[in-house]
Amino acid sequence: MANVTLNVTDTKGNANGTVEAPAEIFGISNEDVLAHGPLVHQVVIAQLAAARQGTHAVKNRANVSGGGKKPWKQKGTGGRARQGSIRAPQWVHGGVVHGPVPRKYDQRTPKKMKAAALRYALSDRANAGRIAVVDFGIKDVPSTKAAVAALTPVTKDQFTTVVLSRENINEWMSVRNIPTVHVIFADQLNTYDVITAQYVVFSKEGFEAFVAAKTEPEVKEA
Repeated sequence: MANVTLNVTDTKGNANGTVEAPAEIFGISNEDVLAHGPLVHQVVIAQLAAARQGTHAVKNRANVSGGGKKPWKQKGTGGRARQGSIRAPQWVHGGVVHGPVPRKYDQRTPKKMKAAALRYALSDRANAGRIAVVDFGIKDVPSTKAAVAALTPVTKDQFTTVVLSRENINEWMSVRNIPTVHVIFADQLNTYDVITAQYVVFSKEGFEAFVAAKTEPEVKEA
């Protein structure tokens, strides 16, 4: 499996060099990606579930105010059915039956599953030619105009996840207001943000930071 070569484009969308992308992250074959579709799906569903607050709640008959007095006596009312409280579920303004209650939606997703899903998602975009590295050319002053000029030739105004390093503060301020851009730092990149975007664009520094974090061996604590 050979490394993937990605073009680096300049502020006008012209090729301005190349970078080598690790094959184990960006070079997985389409067949392998398709075979692991259920894994990617499971990770994305777990991520969406974890984002749910789970604070929804309704009032059951014990929580609705009032209803302490029996509406009428148990027997001898003619054709009336027995009633114990005007806050029973069958009454207007009564309690809710089997309504949602606060709960956690978290699903257990091992780190290796998340890492694998991200690799397959990035490889899928790379195989389709939708991974790019852009030199925004933004130095001291943020410029949304410059960011749009650098992105448009590459992404054609389609929805894009832009990945930056923590040092790319001016780049962040430049792209954050573009409607078709979702901006994220390299250490936050995840499967959901890859598969929901038509293009994934790295800054040069963001690409280096991402690759370094994913290829350096982890140091285990003694």
